[in-house]
Amino acid sequence: MAGKTVTRADLTEAVYRALGVSRNESAAFVERILELISASLEQGDTVKISSFGTYSVRSKKLRMGRNPKTGEEVPISPRRVITFRASHVLKDRIDSGHQKDSATAAE
Repeated sequence: MAGKTVTRADLTEAVYRALGVSRNESAAFVERILELISASLEQGDTVKISSFGTYSVRSKKLRMGRNPKTGEEVPISPRRVITFRASHVLKDRIDSGHQKDSATAAE
């Protein structure tokens, strides 16, 4: 799946195949999960998915930036941003997949 973006439709199809429920029920299931995650993040809560990672909201303060075209200093307004920290399990899986790809390429 390298280079491919996973979409809601892909997630819905995966749920459909794994659980055997209808495609409409699968789509509703995926939408509900995404709604719950979004609502939790909007409230400032942390969302931790075991063996996957943690989503959290961070507040950034007002700071000065620079327009790269003109060099002019411009204030960057305070805002909240979402951060993701992968679990060590996910990191290990990604790294072992990279090692397999490297071994295959070397052959």
